[in-house]
Amino acid sequence: MAGAAILIAAQSGRALAEAARRAGLRPFVADLFADSDTLELAAAHRPLEGRFGTGRLAETVLAHLDALSAMAGGAPLGVVLGSGFEAAPALIAAIGRRHRLVGAGAETVSALKDPLRFAALCATLAIPHPAVTRARLDDPKAWLLKRAGGSGGSHIRTATSGPAPAGAYFQARVPGRAFALNILADASGARILALTEQWSAPSLLRPFRYAGALAPGRREASALPDAIVAAVTEAADELVRATGLRGLASVDFLSDGEAWWLTEINPRPGATLDVLDRRGVPLLRAHVEACLGHAPEIGPAPEDAAASQICYAARDHAVVPAVAWPDHVRDRPRAGTRVMRDAPLCTVLAGGPDGPAARQELGTRIASLRDRLSEEETHEHQPAEPERHRDPPGGALRR
Repeated sequence: MAGAAILIAAQSGRALAEAARRAGLRPFVADLFADSDTLELAAAHRPLEGRFGTGRLAETVLAHLDALSAMAGGAPLGVVLGSGFEAAPALIAAIGRRHRLVGAGAETVSALKDPLRFAALCATLAIPHPAVTRARLDDPKAWLLKRAGGSGGSHIRTATSGPAPAGAYFQARVPGRAFALNILADASGARILALTEQWSAPSLLRPFRYAGALAPGRREASALPDAIVAAVTEAADELVRATGLRGLASVDFLSDGEAWWLTEINPRPGATLDVLDRRGVPLLRAHVEACLGHAPEIGPAPEDAAASQICYAARDHAVVPAVAWPDHVRDRPRAGTRVMRDAPLCTVLAGGPDGPAARQELGTRIASLRDRLSEEETHEHQPAEPERHRDPPGGALRR
C-alpha cells in the first residue's frame, strides 16, 4: 500500500489529504476550496464548484476523478469521499461504477442519511432517536428544521410552520450536549476510536453551526457514564451490521448524562479526523484495510488530548493577506482569497495533557491568530467587495 495513489473528493479535502500522506499514500484531490496546504499535500488537484449532487456538478465530479485517476497512472487504490455526498447516493453509485469506493456505498449512505428511513431503522433496533417528520407541526418551537444529508450544523434552523420544504425534514428537539462516538467499522462490527465532545459557534443565521471537537487523553475520566457509552457502542455495532457500513465513521448523539438520543451517523471520515489521527497506526490506512475486508490493528488511543476548531471570520476579509501561518493552522486560504464575515477562515489545532488544557491552548491560539490577521490587514487593507462567500483566487465560491 505504501506509495500507492488514492483519489479524494470532498467539499474540503485537506484533512483527508493530510491523513493520506501520513499513511504513506499519494493523494489526488478534487475539492471546492483549493487551500494552500491542500495544494501542498496533493500530488494533483482539480477544483470543484457548487454543491455536490446538483445539476452539472455530478458530471464535473466524475470527470475530475477520471482525470485524477489518469494522472495517478490509472491504478489508484480507489476513491475516498469526504463531506458533500451525503445527499447524493445516486452520485456515489455513479462514482462506484467507475472507481473502487473506499468507504460507504450508495445503499449504505441512503440507509443512514435518509431521515425517515434511518428513523425507522432506529425504531426497529430500539435505538433512542428523536422523532422526525415532514408533515405540518402543531408546535414548531419543539422541533428543528434540517436539510436531509446536511453536515456541519449550518443547515439546521428552528422549525417553521407548514410542511417541511423539499429536501428537508423536521426533527424533535431533545436535551443534552453534543458527542460523537468515532468508530472504525469492519466485518467484526464497530471498533471504538474515541468519544469526542463537540461544540457550536452560533451566528445570527446559523444557530447550530459546528465549531470544533475535543478528543480526551487516554487516562481521562469519561464525560459520560459508562452505561451510556456502552449503550451507544452497542447501537453503533447494530447499525454497522444492519447497513454494511465500513471504514471510518462517527455516531453523533446528544446526552444530558442520564439519557441519550442518537441524532445521525456520518458514514465517512469526518471533521474529527485531525484530532483522531494520532495513533501509531495511520487511520486512513486502517480505513482502506477495513473497506477492503480486513480487520486492521488500530493501536492504543493517544496519551494526550487534542482539540480542533474552525475559525470563522469575525469580519470581512476583502482579500486575505500573505500570512506566515503557524504550524497549528490548517485549511489555510491562499493569499488573495476573499472571505466574508462568518465564513470559515481556517482550522486551528491544539493539544495538551488533558481536555481542559487542550481547550485552553486552542482558545489562546485562535485569539493570537485573530490578532495577527488584524495586524496584517492594517498594512495590506483593500476595499471590501459585495461578496458573500469565501472565494479563492481563480477558484470556486467558498460555501
